[in-house]
Amino acid sequence: MLALRLHRFLGERFLRRRSTPVRGPIHLVHRRVYVLPTRTGLAFSIALLLMLIGSINYQLSLGYMLTFLLAGTAVVGLLHTYRNLVHLRVEPGKVEDAFAGGRAHFQLHLHNPSHYARVAIEVVAGDCAARCDVPPRAAATVTLALPAAQRGWLPLPRLTLRTQYPLGLFSTWAYAHPDLRALVYPRPDDAPLPAPQVVAAHGGVAHSGPGNDDFHGLRSYHAGDPLRHIAWKAAAHSQVLLTKVFSGDGAAELWFDYDALPAALGREARLSRLARWVLLADAAGAAYGLRLPDRTIEPATGASQRERCLRALALYEGR
Repeated sequence: MLALRLHRFLGERFLRRRSTPVRGPIHLVHRRVYVLPTRTGLAFSIALLLMLIGSINYQLSLGYMLTFLLAGTAVVGLLHTYRNLVHLRVEPGKVEDAFAGGRAHFQLHLHNPSHYARVAIEVVAGDCAARCDVPPRAAATVTLALPAAQRGWLPLPRLTLRTQYPLGLFSTWAYAHPDLRALVYPRPDDAPLPAPQVVAAHGGVAHSGPGNDDFHGLRSYHAGDPLRHIAWKAAAHSQVLLTKVFSGDGAAELWFDYDALPAALGREARLSRLARWVLLADAAGAAYGLRLPDRTIEPATGASQRERCLRALALYEGR
């Protein structure tokens, strides 16, 4: 549409100062609201001009009356189109984070302080748009689902609020840029969950099974294992130090180590693998920890642990 192209041109050329994100509510005062005729409005204006010329040439009283009646209707429509947008208040709402390749959802609240309804308000951010009606002295909520192409922070771009209500002859628009951003996590791959380790109370590694302090089996000796847990008879036969494992000695823990992944995997592939493991471990209710080159997150369970790990993966900028 002609009006849309013009207001995009104005926005890029002359309104760059409005592209700075703003914290808190944004009031669409008079100086923020712009009006231009649509393509239909221009055609309507040309038709009125031709009607006026014809009425003058042929001295048609009814032609004058019809021309000025339609012109007056257009002027009233212009007023209502402008009034439909001015004095709205835009407030930021909730943000739903996403995984790369999905969509991040931004919630916005439009408040109408006037005693008349605001109809067919369209909120546009990039290629995403949502439409709503705002009742008098009330608020309406719109949600924009923006594509999350890559991990990291995804800021909400500058918004365009526009309307052509009621006649479609004029387009009114305003810009708003709330300070909102979503966190985009790495896209999980399809790798299975690795086998858990069980950290024993004495610093060793055991296997968790049913019962309480029952003998469960043998494993290779690790430095720091208690001497009383070493299976000396088995070691004499195999010539390898083995440690007795008891079922009540520890609790299963999963460690997801960035550096332990195959060297052939690049950074993004490793982060995708770790994100997959975090989700699987959280779904299974297992305790898990995360080791990255720049930080370590100790094993834990629950939603807060999942958020900590996914956030660390989303914002990781190392090798």
